[in-house]
Amino acid sequence: MALNRNETCPSLLETINTTSFASLPGLEHGHCLFTSILPSETAVHLLVLIFVALIVFSLLVNVCALLGLGRSEDLSWEPRFTLLKNLILSDLLLILSQGPTIITCLLMRRTLPYGIWCLIQYFLNTMCIFCTILTITCMALERYLYVCQAIYYLHILTSKRLHLIIGLTWLLSLTISTINVLLMSAGHEAALVGQSTTGLLCEPDTLEVHLGFPRAVAIFRKVSGFTLTMLCILSYSFSYFRIYQEARNAVQPFQQVNRRARNTVLFYCSMFLLQLLPVLLKIVTDALWELEGTETMASMLMDSPGWTPAGTLHIMLLVLLQVPPCINPLIYGLRNQEVRQSLPRLIWWRKHQEVAILN
Repeated sequence: MALNRNETCPSLLETINTTSFASLPGLEHGHCLFTSILPSETAVHLLVLIFVALIVFSLLVNVCALLGLGRSEDLSWEPRFTLLKNLILSDLLLILSQGPTIITCLLMRRTLPYGIWCLIQYFLNTMCIFCTILTITCMALERYLYVCQAIYYLHILTSKRLHLIIGLTWLLSLTISTINVLLMSAGHEAALVGQSTTGLLCEPDTLEVHLGFPRAVAIFRKVSGFTLTMLCILSYSFSYFRIYQEARNAVQPFQQVNRRARNTVLFYCSMFLLQLLPVLLKIVTDALWELEGTETMASMLMDSPGWTPAGTLHIMLLVLLQVPPCINPLIYGLRNQEVRQSLPRLIWWRKHQEVAILN
């Protein structure tokens, strides 16, 4: 049953302007804000089921793919599978930092309080999302080298350079996340600690609303995020366009169309866009905040009972953030025949170990 927000809760716009929750009589602040985002109890139950299913599925496929790769000596030396293991580790860290937080907020019927865990979770999310995008881009460039520069592939992509690339993806992601948190801390006030934010997760819009729209944080986050995302899209597009050209040139003398290569390129490009949906959604909302202005967008957060555009966008973003960890191991790992063949060997190895222990 929805809470009667008009009688018990002040408008969120008033809350944002005053940054004070002391006027809420006899009702927990976080619960009031939670009800403004999810006014339907049915929607809350449905979201709990959706998030639990997505998280369990993500953990299952990621752990299976990681164990399969780790126990296979045939795959351990290949650069693409080394990059895949890095991608899986990033996804696992993202799942473990996001999933329990969101489910806890849904079960407790309250938004996430601002504090140490909020900032840690924001830091980890930013780092993992950037690391995932960079790793997927590196995987596309690795395929380009493998297909289009096959003669020089092993000479260019040595083990030392591969580990350097992986280290740089984490270093760049760590640097961007650290700068974001430091700029966020500059607008930090002791009075805000412990107060409920306006979301179930400390994503950028939620924190910026809670801290009174610090301009330096917003500018750096939007510019760095947009620039890096566009560079990754261009690199990914270049890699698979050149791969398709090579495949097409191989069959041109026979006056045929390489349909398999075209379908493969279309598949990976469509999956890449699906993985970028959370980032693209953030770019769109960031553009709206800039074009419409802070006051106009803030008024959308809660100006009428029931579902609000900002609340719906927030829930959509949380769901979309769980999608990449679900599909990454399927696309780049379990879809690969070599990885699938390693899983039965892993099961056999575990059974052999259990028998040895019993004996």
